[in-house]
Amino acid sequence: MKGMAKIKKHFVCQNCGYESPGWLGKCPSCQEWNSMVEELNSPVSRGIMQGVDGSSRPENIDEIGIEEMTRYSTGMKELDRVLGGGIVRGSLVLIGGDPGIGKSTLLLQICKALGSGSNKVLYVSGEESSRQIKMRANRLDVSAKGLFVLAETNLDVIFNHIEDLDPQFIMIDSIQTVFRPEISSAPGSVSQVRESAAALMNLAKRTGKSIFIVGHVTKEGSIAGPRVLEHMVDTVLYFEGDRHHSYRILRGVKNRFGSTNEIGIFEMQDRGLIEVDNPSKLLLSERTHGVSGSAVLCSMEGTRPMLVEIQALVSTTAFGMPRR
Repeated sequence: MKGMAKIKKHFVCQNCGYESPGWLGKCPSCQEWNSMVEELNSPVSRGIMQGVDGSSRPENIDEIGIEEMTRYSTGMKELDRVLGGGIVRGSLVLIGGDPGIGKSTLLLQICKALGSGSNKVLYVSGEESSRQIKMRANRLDVSAKGLFVLAETNLDVIFNHIEDLDPQFIMIDSIQTVFRPEISSAPGSVSQVRESAAALMNLAKRTGKSIFIVGHVTKEGSIAGPRVLEHMVDTVLYFEGDRHHSYRILRGVKNRFGSTNEIGIFEMQDRGLIEVDNPSKLLLSERTHGVSGSAVLCSMEGTRPMLVEIQALVSTTAFGMPRR
């Protein structure tokens, strides 16, 4: 019809977000093969611009009043340390990690501590049903009167429930499953991930709600989707470790409210993630005394000293140049 905006097509790399007017077998940016997917330029406005009412105005920096940042404890000292002292009001936290590493388990255990008081917590799952979440909650002994569970992927429907329930904390598991119906591309695509994250960021800053989102990782170990996702959020946490072993490391890659030098160490048990209060005892538990080539080093990880064993053997050589 005459007067309607013409919808343009373009191809977007689902690994790095590179855009091209035509299809390419290999992405020029990240060198990934067969990662270009056709998407439509949506006429809707960017999600980060929605909710702007025009009430903002420039302020002189000397006249801006600041208040002490309100932090909420997660009930886990290791996680509070990585976050810089707790959850900041109005923050958007991204948690990434390999499948089966324990991201959903960690979120559900956080919900137990946050929902035990007068606060309301909304756990939104796009990958599991409410019954599946209840089964995991029973196994982890998670029960809180302020915890509500929602199995939904439509972001507009999720926002309607948030407006009705008015929770202080929101968990999105995961960002690759939610979608905005105004955008034609499939859930998990670059456009959907970018728009959904922008809308959630706008919600957190506008209302002061603290939001946790789970992000899948690629085979290279980085957060799946465009790199802009990590730039938009306030905090990026990576869950590291081998899912076939019990120990996990939670590392802060980005934190606008604290240091990124801190790490948290957990042990995966049948009742969930258990904090490791003394990492030095864990790292030196299998050390044999009196063995050649073994030394103990005291290393600082943020504000916590850790004892680490270093092994090295040296032998004589008959060559003119020593070899390592």
